[in-house]
Amino acid sequence: MTEAGERTDAPEYAVVIPTLGRPSLSVTLKALADAKGPAPRRIVLVDDRPLDDCTALPADIPSELAPLVEIAPGCSAGPAAARNIGWRAAPEPWTVFLDDDVVPGPTWADDLAADLAAVGPDTAGVQARITVPLPPDRRPTDWERTTAGLAAARWITADMAYRRAALEAVGGFDERFPRAFREDADLALRIMAAGWRLEAGSRRTVHPVRPADRWVSVRTQAGNADDVLMAKVHGRGWWARADAPRGRLPLHLAVTAAGAAALLGAVAGRRRTAAAGALLWLAGTAEFALARIRPGPRTPDEIATMAVTSAVIPAVATGHWLAGLVRHRSAAASGRATTAPAGNLWHV
Repeated sequence: MTEAGERTDAPEYAVVIPTLGRPSLSVTLKALADAKGPAPRRIVLVDDRPLDDCTALPADIPSELAPLVEIAPGCSAGPAAARNIGWRAAPEPWTVFLDDDVVPGPTWADDLAADLAAVGPDTAGVQARITVPLPPDRRPTDWERTTAGLAAARWITADMAYRRAALEAVGGFDERFPRAFREDADLALRIMAAGWRLEAGSRRTVHPVRPADRWVSVRTQAGNADDVLMAKVHGRGWWARADAPRGRLPLHLAVTAAGAAALLGAVAGRRRTAAAGALLWLAGTAEFALARIRPGPRTPDEIATMAVTSAVIPAVATGHWLAGLVRHRSAAASGRATTAPAGNLWHV
């Protein structure tokens, strides 16, 4: 990466990367160092591991980036809080948020400079073009297809540049979103509601499919609670405004209700109710499993994973949705939680 001083039109920007210390962070930093173009003024790594983890952040920081890198404790508060800590520690006019498992392209810095130079004063953010590499010799698995959806997602902070003035105007990320899900869509909707524009840029970043076990699709159902908060803050039409897929929650609720009817009917000795509920649950589960198996590689392991998780996901999704209704029953746009201004930064 060339020095910013080599170009008179080089943008003043910082890079903020929340991290749990995954091995992929070293790959991200290496790609940043290798990218052609003006360097950032600073790189803030927000260490979001628990505070009782006193080990050094496990990352290989390229020598050319070392003078730019600052590390801030994230206190294990989640990516929204970590990003708030990061951008508040960076006075630069622009902050580029990157995930710790992405790979910026070889001309990323030059392309970023072009992206920022092309926007008007009413543009708050510029998104990168995300590519998710999939296996060339077979059909993708369910998890690979899910990750591939990031390529079409809008305003995701896998690689998103925001104007600091816009972040200040809306108060940054809403820290009531505890995981890497919907916090970026929420920010985008609030920024656009405040009169700013968001645009797609030209720079390219690769988002590899990270390794995952067979239960990853079950764990991701926790996002249904975050969708409750999105509806509370932005109204029921937020899906269309954020260009987000609606998902299968209504079907999951119906399948779960059928399963509950079967169990209650069996307990109460009502055989017809139990049988009807069981048939509806079985039909709904089979339809869901087939919808996930058909486009995949159809290996024995993938089929088994889809069969088992398809039986579990509707109830888990319903549970998270109900928990979200309780947790966010009084949520409103004015109730956003934010961290205190960043402190305790240290240089590498």
